[in-house]
Amino acid sequence: MSDFSVNEMQNMQKALQEKYKHKWEPICAETGKNKLLWMIGEIGEVIDIVKKYGGEKASCDPELRKDLIEEMADVLMYYNDVLLCYGISAEELKQAYSDKFEKNMKRW
Repeated sequence: MSDFSVNEMQNMQKALQEKYKHKWEPICAETGKNKLLWMIGEIGEVIDIVKKYGGEKASCDPELRKDLIEEMADVLMYYNDVLLCYGISAEELKQAYSDKFEKNMKRW
């Protein structure tokens, strides 16, 4: 399987947003904070799995691993909604990530 790019995820999110535009909040800067809060809720669900079962079991037990990955996918869906809300492109994210990486490589 090939890598899964930010552009692919954002295109999928745009399709979901278009399909459910009559039910969901619009993708705009004003709803970005709500998307962040929903994302934090999903991160909490990931934490709950690891906290309840431990990291080793969550990563090795097939059913728990499936749940863990599904919750991580939910986190990424909201993460991509946040990027869309604030108009952050994959290219901008890559540049910022690369800059931060370089800064951290020189930090200690």
